[in-house]
Amino acid sequence: MSYQKLNRDQIAKRVAQDIPEGAYVNLGIGLPTKVASYLPADKDVFLHSENGLLAFGPPPTPDMEDPELINAGKELVTMLEGGSYFHHGDSFAMMRGGHLDICVLGAFQIAENGDLANWHTGTADTIPEVGGAMDLVVSAKKVFITTEHTTKKGEAKIVKQLSYPLTGKNCVDRIYTDLCVIEVTADGLKVIEMVDGLSFETLQSLTDAPLTNMTAITA
Repeated sequence: MSYQKLNRDQIAKRVAQDIPEGAYVNLGIGLPTKVASYLPADKDVFLHSENGLLAFGPPPTPDMEDPELINAGKELVTMLEGGSYFHHGDSFAMMRGGHLDICVLGAFQIAENGDLANWHTGTADTIPEVGGAMDLVVSAKKVFITTEHTTKKGEAKIVKQLSYPLTGKNCVDRIYTDLCVIEVTADGLKVIEMVDGLSFETLQSLTDAPLTNMTAITA
């Protein structure tokens, strides 16, 4: 059977489904920021951005754009009722103080034990962009990763052991890719969802680390 990969918006929409009512959530730069567009308006979720925003909303319509309201990725956002903005240092105090329930980040690699590499590939021609990722992964109660399952060259991003510089050890709880959703557990990587038409054997062939197929159990 053939299968269709999720696009980046579909990945973000899938993540939004797993964010519970009342959660305080940091959205990292890139794909994670798209999650803001897919949170239901009737669900109270308090989005945090490391540059100093709390309770921001989806991107504005053209007539509501405010150049002073931006997230950490310099993208325009809206503020929800009761939202606030504050000093960068206060924002990091929230992060380091363990006040965030979930952080959603991108990744270059994720190891089978939950190690994360997302700030540098180690190559000489790339610019390191650690930002607040190291603070987030050691402080947030849960770490969700959004990423394509493989690189543009077809190399696995989910690996037995990292080959890129470390962001955080044993920190990833769940991985959302364009092919599947994976739970990171003490017993290894558990596949809990796959896109329609994708076989577990094909998914495993695109993954360097060993997987366990839980889809038949959770369906």
